[in-house]
Amino acid sequence: MGRGRQKAKATKQARDMKYFSPATDYTALQRELTGPGERASKRSTDPMEPVEPDYSAYEDKYADLDDDEDDGGSRRTG
Repeated sequence: MGRGRQKAKATKQARDMKYFSPATDYTALQRELTGPGERASKRSTDPMEPVEPDYSAYEDKYADLDDDEDDGGSRRTG
């Protein structure tokens, strides 16, 4: 017997939530998104590029392997 009253209450709450539109403070939202004061205006708009690791220490170690691949020798592919 109590199910009808419970369902009606749930329906009313859902309808209230669906059509509820609170007043939005857009200036507070802008402050929150931009961050504190001067620091926000000095930020770079360019995305940060990933830092490429320095592989120069391995250049001499693997230099002779590159020469073997260039001669088109006995290695078959496919």
